[in-house]
Amino acid sequence: MLEHVPRWLGALMTNVRAGHAKLAIVQEEVAQSAAFIELSSPAFASGSRLPQRFTADGEGVSPPLVWGEVPAGTVSLALLVEDPDAPAPNPMVHALVWNLPPTERRLAEGDIVADGYGGPDGRDVGRNSYFLEGWLPPDPPPGHGVHDYVFQLFALSEAIDVDDNPGRSEVVSAISGRVLGAGMLVGTYSRDEPRQAEREVPVAESMGGTGALPA
Repeated sequence: MLEHVPRWLGALMTNVRAGHAKLAIVQEEVAQSAAFIELSSPAFASGSRLPQRFTADGEGVSPPLVWGEVPAGTVSLALLVEDPDAPAPNPMVHALVWNLPPTERRLAEGDIVADGYGGPDGRDVGRNSYFLEGWLPPDPPPGHGVHDYVFQLFALSEAIDVDDNPGRSEVVSAISGRVLGAGMLVGTYSRDEPRQAEREVPVAESMGGTGALPA
């Protein structure tokens, strides 16, 4: 949808961004004393450009994710993917997944899709900023520059009870005060960069390049 924004308009909005300070993971009530969880992807290194197939310019499927051990006492996991560079008052939500089992250590490519009332193990997918369940492929306006897509994983002390198709505010409110550990992975994308050769990043290499939590 945003690919149709005129490049001149995107350039004029370059400094109009929600801001990284509004990411869920940096909110004091969410992950203030959370332990670190290593989060990575076998498809891209932390801080690098997302392969086109995960965006609105490609197949638009969700990328694969893997993560390390979670803190003792973890009952469930939640994943939130946000774009703090969106030209909007708040970060744009690209994915919401909650009540993943504490033993889960990966999401395969294309796993984040509309799932109605959720999976048999309790996991569920919420709505993105387009009010649809599932993965919202990155779609930055032409001329707006590089956007960060921030994957945030939260280990929770209990399963959360939310509506069947909640939005960001309901999920963030539900996890507040229940976060035992958190991990973060950043992928970038823009329509201004020349397409670079995309390569599969071995999991071990990607794990070594994982971004640390904000201080």
